[in-house]
Amino acid sequence: MAAALSGPLSPELAQAVSQARVLVVGAGGIGCELLKNLVLTGFSNIYVIDLDTIDVSNLNRQFLFQKKHVGRSKSQVAKESVLQFCPEANIIAYHDSIMNPDYNVEFFRQFTLVMNALDNRAARNHVNRMCLAADIPLIESGTAGYLGQVTVIKKGVTECYECQPKPTQKTFPGCTIRNTPSEPIHCIVWAKYLFNQLFGEEDADQEVSPDRADPEAAWEPAEAEARALASNEDGEIKRVSTKEWAKSTGYDPVKLFTKLFKDDIRYLLTMDKLWRKRKPPVPLDWAEVQKQEQNIADQQNESSAVLKDQQVLNVRSYADLFSKSVKTLSLHLAEKADGEALIWDKDDPSAMDFVTSAANLRMHVFGMNMKSRFDIKSMAGNIIPAIATTNAVIAGLIVLEGLKILSGKIDQCRTIFLNKQPNPRKKLLVPCALDPPNPNCYVCASKPEVTVKLNTHKVTVLTLQDKILKEKFAMVAPDVQIEDGKGTILISSEEGETEANNHRKLSDFGIRNGTRLQADDFLQDYTLLINVLHSEDLEKDVEFEVVGDTPERIGPKASEPTSKNISNGSDDGAQPSTSTAPEQDDVVIVDSEDEGTSSNTDDVENKSRKRKLEKGCECVGAKKSRTEQEQDDLMIVESEDEGAASSLGEEETRSHKRKLEEKGCECVGAKSVC
Repeated sequence: MAAALSGPLSPELAQAVSQARVLVVGAGGIGCELLKNLVLTGFSNIYVIDLDTIDVSNLNRQFLFQKKHVGRSKSQVAKESVLQFCPEANIIAYHDSIMNPDYNVEFFRQFTLVMNALDNRAARNHVNRMCLAADIPLIESGTAGYLGQVTVIKKGVTECYECQPKPTQKTFPGCTIRNTPSEPIHCIVWAKYLFNQLFGEEDADQEVSPDRADPEAAWEPAEAEARALASNEDGEIKRVSTKEWAKSTGYDPVKLFTKLFKDDIRYLLTMDKLWRKRKPPVPLDWAEVQKQEQNIADQQNESSAVLKDQQVLNVRSYADLFSKSVKTLSLHLAEKADGEALIWDKDDPSAMDFVTSAANLRMHVFGMNMKSRFDIKSMAGNIIPAIATTNAVIAGLIVLEGLKILSGKIDQCRTIFLNKQPNPRKKLLVPCALDPPNPNCYVCASKPEVTVKLNTHKVTVLTLQDKILKEKFAMVAPDVQIEDGKGTILISSEEGETEANNHRKLSDFGIRNGTRLQADDFLQDYTLLINVLHSEDLEKDVEFEVVGDTPERIGPKASEPTSKNISNGSDDGAQPSTSTAPEQDDVVIVDSEDEGTSSNTDDVENKSRKRKLEKGCECVGAKKSRTEQEQDDLMIVESEDEGAASSLGEEETRSHKRKLEEKGCECVGAKSVC
């Protein structure tokens, strides 16, 4: 065992640190920095779990990994590298998903602290519930661009991760972009990456080809590593760049189309584990597509450019637009000096044509409804990468909060925001007092209970299972029984036991207004009582509502019964995304407008803001000008200052949480984790 660290820590704290058992969930950007910090602080019993394998794109940020490690398990290599800092440390590495049933409540109870370095809400929700069930302190963290946040979650003392409603997550693991897109934004990000790979400056982080080391495609570590090393012997990458290959074809649109939408898709289909619980993609053939008729609107010369931008064309029209834009962009590239590249600009018609057509063709391949040029332009204009140094700052803050907990001073723990710019008091790091638990939280309340409004004559058992219990309430393997005095089992987590119920309507089982359902997730040690509120007047495209929450819209996928509404880059059904890759390998989507949140969310935020101000938290700041917003894609965070509340008046209602949530971050309590 490593000796207790002497020096800045008191003897008592140094002893507590050396004896503490710490679980680190995620061994990527934040995880690498955190593991290094832990051993250098004196922690000597560390367990780290990560499902991901090392990709060449990780090497410029995740400093524990080298070229020779490409294809290997992140957690295992991180362990080996960290042991070079402190050979006496006891580090246990798991190459696995934290959502695996093996990691049950008893597993979590062995730890003194749990520290999250995750990238997706499904896994965060799960770890939150496991720590609540085990009554173990959790330190949650996240980054988005120059912004970051750390907060502490303790059962009965603070808000849990799910105490406050959250917006749709806007960060996506790289393997989701490359292999398993499930939302239009995934395809738009992929198309922007493709533009840079073909015509712009190539970036290893923006690879578009199928990810052969996708951890979901191969659950066995050896199998995942073998895939990654198939063409990357000892990390010496032997690849022809996408741009070089395209140049060798003369930027032939048909060859590009065939590779991207036929050959690569066929290759993805060979990764059969990806499609066990997903609808598989359908390859496109250029010759077959050309047999289709063009849109009538294309054949007519539409006079209104605005109307054109709002039209959704058919596959043939987007294939032709792809061909045309490739030819135009290749000519623009040829006019550049050697070594120069094109820069993507949403206001460049040819660049926008390319992204619109490529994104829509990929949406079609993966069974999604295609989008108009107008919609794609609004989403594609604000995509930013994360910043590696932000991870280092946040990892340091995680350890500092951990030291407070080990000192028995959890009352001194804070939620700490890392801002892009100093606030009026010249602070980049802004602490906020931790909020108490939300008594109405459907996770950490003493008796979790919710009311769900839905039409029992339309909603099926499968919709209840996948969209309500798994997606909305983040259960992993729910069992549901009807409280009808008979204990009727509606859904069983045992495979095949209640599968015959899947496509039957809830009303077929006597479920009506006022019926109570008991949903249990034994892995999470979590029980939720659901009160059914039957309604036949839900808004258009709203499948269900959680009373007191923002309505759940199903959008264009309502017409696709086999293609579920996906969030967090996850599968539609039984198994949410389990990738534990860190933030800097994700894509962060930043909205450019402040007006997009619902009135319901505003009410929650205003109450949260009022609560913060009453506590004297540093939670008010100046808003960045619109001109600056247009010049900078990165999200703007209101600087926060303890003494500024009275002078800024109405700005008090625009919290750090509001700004982060609008820009694609996830909230913890009244705050947010990006």
